[in-house]
Amino acid sequence: MIEREIILLGIEDPGSEELDATRTRLRGLFAKGATRRMTQLGLLMGSVLEPMRASGADTVVYASKYGESRALRDYLASFPSASPTLFQTSIHPSAVQQVLVARQQPVREFLPLAGDAQIVAHAAQAALLAPAPSVVFCGGEECIAWSDNDKASSPAAFAFALLLSNGGARGLGTLRLEACDDGAGDLALPAFFAALRGRRPLDRIAAPGMRLILEWR
Repeated sequence: MIEREIILLGIEDPGSEELDATRTRLRGLFAKGATRRMTQLGLLMGSVLEPMRASGADTVVYASKYGESRALRDYLASFPSASPTLFQTSIHPSAVQQVLVARQQPVREFLPLAGDAQIVAHAAQAALLAPAPSVVFCGGEECIAWSDNDKASSPAAFAFALLLSNGGARGLGTLRLEACDDGAGDLALPAFFAALRGRRPLDRIAAPGMRLILEWR
């Protein structure tokens, strides 16, 4: 069993909010002009990471299935008069890296993970096993559509961040992984986010051989 205390929780649940609306709403979180080249998920991550204020001694674990596909889509849509600004955005670093760079915020380790049905278990495992005393476990998606019928994006935008401690302070609850004998299991980011947003307990097989338990006080 591995377990950490949840010290802080950050949530962004804008649903189908458009990029421009997100930029307007969250522009105060960054220096003037910085939001122009940030992706929507970068802005959302900036919001949920704001209270965490990770230090150079902390580990940050970031999980996403789709990442920021919108930036590439928008750049391709700007042809035949390709936009230099959209090109710069299309080769952006990940959402969390955008925030760290904009805030000139160093961290001990940055572990970006991508996946689908078992991404939560694998990201939680990385966060719980990290040697740093404090770990930020975060993730999220943008809501975009490459076409009306595709499945290449999240149906809703969201972001979350958990500040996890390996002992001492009593926090909001606990995040725990336990070994089990089950050979099948899954827990995707939207289901995990729903539990965080509603402060609901969670106890399920999140990946083969791994049970994830989320408890609140």
